[in-house]
Amino acid sequence: MLRDGPRPAGLPGGVHLLQRGWLSANSIVFAGRDDDAGVVDTGYVSHATQTVSLVEHAIGTRPLSQIVNTHLHSDHCGGNAALQLRWPSASITVPLGYRSAVDPWNEEQLSFVETGQRCARFCVDGYLQDGDELALGAKVWQVHAAPGHDPHALMFFEPHSRTLISGDALWEHRLAIIFPELHGDSGFNEAFIALDRIERLAPRRVLPGHGAAFTDVAAALAQSRQRLERYVRLPHRHRDHAVRALVVYHMLEHRRRELNDLTAWIVATPIFRAANAWGTEAGGSALAAAEVVESLMQDGLLKCDGSVVTIPEAEM
Repeated sequence: MLRDGPRPAGLPGGVHLLQRGWLSANSIVFAGRDDDAGVVDTGYVSHATQTVSLVEHAIGTRPLSQIVNTHLHSDHCGGNAALQLRWPSASITVPLGYRSAVDPWNEEQLSFVETGQRCARFCVDGYLQDGDELALGAKVWQVHAAPGHDPHALMFFEPHSRTLISGDALWEHRLAIIFPELHGDSGFNEAFIALDRIERLAPRRVLPGHGAAFTDVAAALAQSRQRLERYVRLPHRHRDHAVRALVVYHMLEHRRRELNDLTAWIVATPIFRAANAWGTEAGGSALAAAEVVESLMQDGLLKCDGSVVTIPEAEM
């Protein structure tokens, strides 16, 4: 899925939201000046060639000078290396909290090993933190902390148009996985703090990490808070949702896998152990992994033909 429809009313000139499918986060392209262009978030590595083509189309003859990431999950930064190869002078700027993970490069700290996902290595030129300002296109954007989903995540706010690039801090109809909670660390409270900050900023429109741009910010905030409150009461619901979502994401990348290989991947992937998804019984991990796959098949999110698991062509 890819949509780049009419620019939502009130957006600064030259700003394009590239709404992408679930392997890749949305990309926001800035081409409001003749001498350079920029992009926020770059999708998943298996879509990197597409990312380069989309950015080329959006910026025309302008050089790409700036690549910025809201956070460094693989679906948000997987196109960085390909864009940097296409435009060698383009700088890459990431949240300051990742500094020790990218210099030197450490895929375990960056969560790629933990989640069983991929990201091509890229070179970082600069860092951003809460309170900074960021020039994108012809506008200056405020940098705000957006903890919860990821403790180092940032979001960007343009005060004149009151436009918010929310990353995964706020979606319109869904709630992102709160990854720290899978490790037993605090994350729900931080997610509430991020939502409170968004409410104080009072954006007129939000360009989210996934899904279409939206303007009913109050409704989105209310739905996110309701989901968070439910997860606070029933944290196992959040864990189960995260496990299922991560398995589906893996299958969106691979499309088909032998059933035994898929369950073995689930058992071997560290994020599932960190989430204590399998309990403590000996041999319980393989059984629980098989039960996750079975539940996804019962819900129509996966299909099994003999010993081969596939994912339906319909969008997640």
